[in-house]
Amino acid sequence: MSLIKKELTEKSGFVMEFSVSAEAFKKAENEAYKKNVKSITVPGFRKGKAPKHIIETYYGKGVFFEDAINACIPEAFEEAVKEAGLDIVGSPSFDLVSEEGDIVLKATGFVKPEVSIDGYKGIEVEKKVDAVSDEDVDREVESVRKRNARTVDITDRAAAMDDICNIDYEGSVDGVPFDGGKGEGHDLKLGSGAFIPGFEEQIVGKNIGDEFDVNVTFPEEYHAKELAGKAAVFKTKLNSIKYEELPALDDEFAKDVSEFDTLDEYKADLKSKMVKRNEDRAEGALENALAEKLMELLVAEIPEPMFEAETENQVRDYDTRLRQSGLDLNTYFKYTGLTLEALREQMRPMAEKQVKVRLALEKIAALEALEATEEAVEEEYKKISDTYNVPLEEVKKMILADDLKKDIVVGMAMKLVREAAKVTEA
Repeated sequence: MSLIKKELTEKSGFVMEFSVSAEAFKKAENEAYKKNVKSITVPGFRKGKAPKHIIETYYGKGVFFEDAINACIPEAFEEAVKEAGLDIVGSPSFDLVSEEGDIVLKATGFVKPEVSIDGYKGIEVEKKVDAVSDEDVDREVESVRKRNARTVDITDRAAAMDDICNIDYEGSVDGVPFDGGKGEGHDLKLGSGAFIPGFEEQIVGKNIGDEFDVNVTFPEEYHAKELAGKAAVFKTKLNSIKYEELPALDDEFAKDVSEFDTLDEYKADLKSKMVKRNEDRAEGALENALAEKLMELLVAEIPEPMFEAETENQVRDYDTRLRQSGLDLNTYFKYTGLTLEALREQMRPMAEKQVKVRLALEKIAALEALEATEEAVEEEYKKISDTYNVPLEEVKKMILADDLKKDIVVGMAMKLVREAAKVTEA
């Protein structure tokens, strides 16, 4: 098995001829015979007992040819690629060139593109960090208060805004009930805007046990076209009234929801966390802006298979995240009406960005002679192990050290670009 010739073509394409020795092919043919003979019938022989040369005489000399070729291609192609020094992307196509003596095959496909990039140091970007005001902290505290509220039954007054009212209702248009317009024992928070505009306000002032009509008009842009713009009457009964009682905003509240003894300490900690969150968010936006600039600076003829492969990676990752939530792609498609092709179209822009940015960073790493140390590789293995709660040795079996080194070097390149950037803080 050996490389015969290679040729790089336009747009990162390649054509390569390589050979499979007659001896190796003969061996593969014999293996194909052993694999298939049990299912082959030849008159005069019991099924699966006909000799190879008899089967070839009866069915033709090439009866095992395709299986043998397919068995030989992976190893022969891999050796030829190494000899040619090609970095293949996607799946190439194969054609038979000659079967006289050694088998000669031609592979056609794409290689990782030649890349150039200049000006990656000193990129000008703006970093906008949102300030955290006392009002922001108060809103966060209020959100925590609401999550720790207790529900109180109201029996001595009429319904008011912000109450949770349990109602039965049935809607009709021109006296005719419509699908989806009926409910029993439904909890509705007045003022939430969950129902048609004007509905919730008409419950205000009603008492438990009251039965009344709610008159509303469906919005012109209502999703059910047959109801859009129509006047409707909902016969409604108020079953019960509840109210969310917020905890007092004092030191006891701080002790209940945090490790701090006073409200002031709790607020100070909240503020520091919000400041860090905003800083992290701003840093993420800055790195995204740098990535956009790197894509503009990148010069490369990127073959389509690279984008297709990354799109499939994005789809698989999305499927994995769905499964972690107890769903899968088929269920997702059922509820959203999307198709696999539509999902691919959604993922494509991000996939293109990932491919371009990685190519840019890999080139920068090469230009800067960046290398990942063994210590850095071990740290990354441990980080993955801790993050996903997978034993360290299992992680090492799943991820090759060479692949991990490439990822680390890409991260180092991004850090270099970030540190060299001219950042204006806003």
